[in-house]
Amino acid sequence: MTSADDRVQLVRDATFARLDATGGVSGTRGAAPDGLFARDARHLSRWRLTVDGAEPVALTPARTGADDACECVLTPRGTRDDPPAYTVFRRQSVAAGVFSEHLRLVSNRPDPVTARVEITADADFADLFELRADDRHYDTSGARRETHRTDDGLRFDYRRAHWHSRTAVACSPAPTTLDPAQDPERPTARTLGWQVDLGPHGQADLRLTVRAEPHGAPLKAPAARPLATAADDDLSRTCARGLADIDLLTIPVTGVDGEDVSVPAAGIPWFLTLFGRDSLLTSHFLLPYRPETAAATLSALAAVQGRAHDAASGEQPGRIVHETRQGELAHFRQIPYGRYYGAVDATPLFLVLLHAHHETTGDPALAVRLERHARRAVDWMLTDGGLERHGYLVYRPDPDGLVNQNWKDSAGAVCFTDGAQAEGPIAVSEAQGYAYDALVRTADLAASVWRDEPYAHRLRETAATLRARFHDDFWMADADFPALALDGHGRQVDALASDAGHLLWSGILDHDHADRVGRRLLRPDFFSGWAIRTLAAGQRPYHPLSYHRGSAWPHDNAVIALGLARYGLADQARTVAEGLVAAAAHHGYRLPEVLAGYDRAATSRPVPYPHSCSPQAWAAATPLALKTALNATT
Repeated sequence: MTSADDRVQLVRDATFARLDATGGVSGTRGAAPDGLFARDARHLSRWRLTVDGAEPVALTPARTGADDACECVLTPRGTRDDPPAYTVFRRQSVAAGVFSEHLRLVSNRPDPVTARVEITADADFADLFELRADDRHYDTSGARRETHRTDDGLRFDYRRAHWHSRTAVACSPAPTTLDPAQDPERPTARTLGWQVDLGPHGQADLRLTVRAEPHGAPLKAPAARPLATAADDDLSRTCARGLADIDLLTIPVTGVDGEDVSVPAAGIPWFLTLFGRDSLLTSHFLLPYRPETAAATLSALAAVQGRAHDAASGEQPGRIVHETRQGELAHFRQIPYGRYYGAVDATPLFLVLLHAHHETTGDPALAVRLERHARRAVDWMLTDGGLERHGYLVYRPDPDGLVNQNWKDSAGAVCFTDGAQAEGPIAVSEAQGYAYDALVRTADLAASVWRDEPYAHRLRETAATLRARFHDDFWMADADFPALALDGHGRQVDALASDAGHLLWSGILDHDHADRVGRRLLRPDFFSGWAIRTLAAGQRPYHPLSYHRGSAWPHDNAVIALGLARYGLADQARTVAEGLVAAAAHHGYRLPEVLAGYDRAATSRPVPYPHSCSPQAWAAATPLALKTALNATT
């Protein structure tokens, strides 16, 4: 696949590579880093092919024939009167920590030819957080990088205290030369060289295997799935592409009883790891079609549910994790994201999915198995989550982590109409809807599965009180629309935002108010023609290229479409689905994480958001949610 910055991106088995048009890696940083990545680290930061002392010319630049492989056709430099002596057919692929390179050299001449082939390789083992374009610097003093020659290639080693990561390069045939790369900025880089003899119109093959060996347990592939069947309409094609992307993003993790489970990671390049909110919503979208994904996600999140209070990570008893990281910086607690719990919504969404899984499958086994974890999650909502003290689920901005802890988690996303960020403790509207739904659903599990009617009664009463309070506190009479949030002083955060659509999905609104919200979201200031914007146009903070203040997110629209269907707003649900499917058709039937908020009438194609992850899990699962919504309205 081609990424937004025109690099080729290969993905498979919790491993990805980003390459330039000739299949090379230069070690870029910032918004679009290249290299070979596994477990939050870059295991290949230099991969430069030269032929006869110079970089080859791309006759056909690297293109993906499959999601995990690409091919290009290269030659030495030549002229019209002295065409290249040989051609290099290059094929590269990734799988479970392995990057494979196959070079086939084919002579174009009737006489013997000798080709000099060199590949310069290096591994900087940079943590993904070191590569971001946020100008942050992390102290890794004491770390040692070494390069060792092996019988068939070389090995790069990185050590810091007890941390040890490696990258091994094996070659067939073994290189005839192995020399320092003469690059002062890359002291560990080495150049592998071959003299390749080609007979008249003959050919020869070089094969190289790069194996990432990150610190910790060996990398392994998740369980394989059957390929999606052929599709004959745009929604079906988008669903098929989405399921294929979910398979690409599936990673192996450990479940609640120590079992191996396969779950959808959030997205590439920054989020190839377990995320609470992302994995839960993705699993919910997939639930009617792949209920086993929900079961795996719930088990994985139960395994890392909060047990104690830890201010640095936001861990609290019963709280569901926001994200997990296995990289070096997380390991040494230089970032809080090893297990970071800064999400106000993951815990109620865990409860919603647990009940929905039982409701969809009719199998109570998972609800029985996770009863203890569900009760702990409810306890968190009532205590540390804020329901008993504040009347709502609330969060306080984390200066060392996330300022906002709902799905719109960028700084400034929860704002007033003048653009000012709300101050905490903040009660965002959609989290209250999730909490209401979680209480209602868990009450049903308590009554029908756990046989605890007193507990069920308590949860129903708490849900009813929350619903009544929510309408009184959040509804803005002048705007005839729910507030985005309540700030720490109880003031309505009055920006008109898409979060209101989530209230239809959760069922916290009565039918009349839900109908008004649903219809309002389809007016032109919200609906671009492609999708519903995160923030209605015309407000001071609106920006069509803002991450959360004017862009349009497919998953956000999927939640809204499910809510529209719930309240019988069939025409509106179909309008949202049509816009998203039309947008997907312009992207090879793959929905990106984010779209710019420009109006459909202004451009013939949807404008991509420049920093969007692709593939991205909840965007990939969005067409399945749209299918569910449309089925519910027919």
